Amino acid sequence: MSQGSSSFSPPVNFLQELPSYRSVARRRTNILSRDKQSGTLLKPTDSYTSQLDGGITENLNSQSIRKYALNISEKRRLRDIQETQMKYLSEWDQWKRYSSKSWKRFLEKAREMTTHLELWRKDIRSIEGKFGTGIQSYFSFLRFLVVLNLVIFLIIFMLVLLPILLTKYKITNSTFVFIPFKDMDIQCTVYPISSSGLIYFYSYIIDLLSGTGFLEETSLFYGHYTIDGVKFQSFTYDLPLAYLISTIAYLALSLLWIVKRSVEGFKINLIRSEEHFQSYCNKIFAGWDFCITNRSMAELKHSSLRYELRADLEEERIRQKIAERTSEETIRIYSLRLFLNCIVLAVLAACFYAIYLATTFSQEHMKKEIDKMVFGENLLILYLPSIVITLANFITPIIFARIIHYEDYSPGFEIRLTILRCVFMRLATICVLVFTLGSKITSCGDNTCDLCGYNQKLYPCWETQVGQEMYKLMIFDFIIILAVTLFVDFPRKLLVTYCASSKLIQCWGQQEFAIPDNVLGIVYGQTICWIGAFFSPLLPAIATLKFIIIFYVKELSLLYTCRPSPRQFRASNSNFFFLLVLLIGLCLAIIPLTISMSRIPSSKACGPFTNFNTTWEVIPLTVSTFPSSLQTLIHGVTSEAFAVPFFMIICLVMFYFIALAGAHKRVVVQLREQLSLESRDKRYLIQKLTEAQRDVRSQQA
Repeated sequence: MSQGSSSFSPPVNFLQELPSYRSVARRRTNILSRDKQSGTLLKPTDSYTSQLDGGITENLNSQSIRKYALNISEKRRLRDIQETQMKYLSEWDQWKRYSSKSWKRFLEKAREMTTHLELWRKDIRSIEGKFGTGIQSYFSFLRFLVVLNLVIFLIIFMLVLLPILLTKYKITNSTFVFIPFKDMDIQCTVYPISSSGLIYFYSYIIDLLSGTGFLEETSLFYGHYTIDGVKFQSFTYDLPLAYLISTIAYLALSLLWIVKRSVEGFKINLIRSEEHFQSYCNKIFAGWDFCITNRSMAELKHSSLRYELRADLEEERIRQKIAERTSEETIRIYSLRLFLNCIVLAVLAACFYAIYLATTFSQEHMKKEIDKMVFGENLLILYLPSIVITLANFITPIIFARIIHYEDYSPGFEIRLTILRCVFMRLATICVLVFTLGSKITSCGDNTCDLCGYNQKLYPCWETQVGQEMYKLMIFDFIIILAVTLFVDFPRKLLVTYCASSKLIQCWGQQEFAIPDNVLGIVYGQTICWIGAFFSPLLPAIATLKFIIIFYVKELSLLYTCRPSPRQFRASNSNFFFLLVLLIGLCLAIIPLTISMSRIPSSKACGPFTNFNTTWEVIPLTVSTFPSSLQTLIHGVTSEAFAVPFFMIICLVMFYFIALAGAHKRVVVQLREQLSLESRDKRYLIQKLTEAQRDVRSQQA
């Protein structure tokens, strides 16, 4: 027995020499010493297999066996264990388990059926197969915006338009309750709708492009909804309240939907923090996109991986350069960056001032009669703010791209900073336009606005005119996208294809399908829709049609006129970036809407809020009609006594999730350490095996 025990001692000692065993033993010793000092004892740990079996058998009731990463024999063994356990359960427990399985199987079948009902499923999968997951994520994002705008339109249609249509066409036994004008000057109720008489043939075109004339009197704009409610048999439908609730509902729905979709990408970006060596390994060994089947896209993916590796090496070189930088060089580069950022701020200020001047000029001159102007002059004045905004959005990215090269940043940070500046520029231009309109609405020149609370002479129905500006921005953005594709990208493709001998045209090259630029374009359009949906309730329907057409235009442009950019995006990073930019656009859209609903007096000549000083006043008036107990509850919930504890609870919940994310991150770090130790074990075992083979050969010799 002593000989047998001695014969088994070397393998035990051999295993104890493994790096992973030494690391675990060292960690266990530290834990034991810490627990002895604190007076706690450790429970004996089981082996890995017993923990695995115990953990899996405990979760057999809640999870399917197919979800476990095990081989077929292990899954069969677990299934036998599950069937054995079923025999010892009561009939009630057996029925619950069978019903749970049937329900899960039904949900899986339902999910499989819904995948076949996805919009543009074949087109997006074809794009993914030809161009990879980065470009596919852009088209999936565009599909999400189509569905989002369709849902927003359905909310507005159900709450605002449907009751009006049911009454207007006598589908139900209901009548309109018109708004009585109370305690206001008759001058404030005058709303002269601009009418050109439609003398010239192009008047229809001007009205269609600007939202004036015959479109101003339709349900497209805020001023059309001049009723107080719809009276049914048993109740009266409060239209002003429904109008405001629809706005709050679509903003809240957009926020929750975007946050829900961005949580998954945020988790990935929060937990995944690669070291430089791991980044290189992931790009070399796991960077290939196996969805690619096209040879040209495979070559493009090769060049993209080479570009990423070069960018990583360049970032490593810049880190080393920063570490070796002297104090004088540091002062010089930071001074240069400060100067260049001042130039960026000056460019932004110049663009914002140009938008302010264009909006002011357009608002002051658009009141002239159409017959006093020629066709081009009238359109130029109507679309002057949109033209200036489009030019600013086109010129500033070129300037930012030139400036960023002199700031001595890493390539990855250069891209992120340029995109951030372009995002701020595109979205801030809309806010500048809205705030310029707000300043013109609330200013009456030399006279005060005490009579109506706003400039009634220039803006008798200011909500409709703001809606017209958003409508023009939407239409002009759509026209620009179509015009660039048809009259720039397509001729450029023909010149590159059939004039290959010209060096100038070859240097010009084919248009790139840049994902960030296209994403910023559709986020810009979606921000316009969020702001304009309150002033133009049918704008989400127009945005839905616009994005549907853009999908097919961009698909054709990608397939026939453009080439994919060599700087490709990963799908996970792309989705999170797209939703983050969209969330910024939503936050910027909420600001002017909140100010216009709570601070600017509502129009007294049009709309459902003529009897309210502001739009928000309909909420306190509605609450005052509730029972006293419910009023007390609502006032308590909205008071500071409730807000402070609620804020503290939210902070605690937030800290909990931050701590949970930190724990998940530590688990990921431990798993990476375990993988590293396993690789060291393999190297150690290979080394020992080589030494053993060498010893055997030497003994045989």
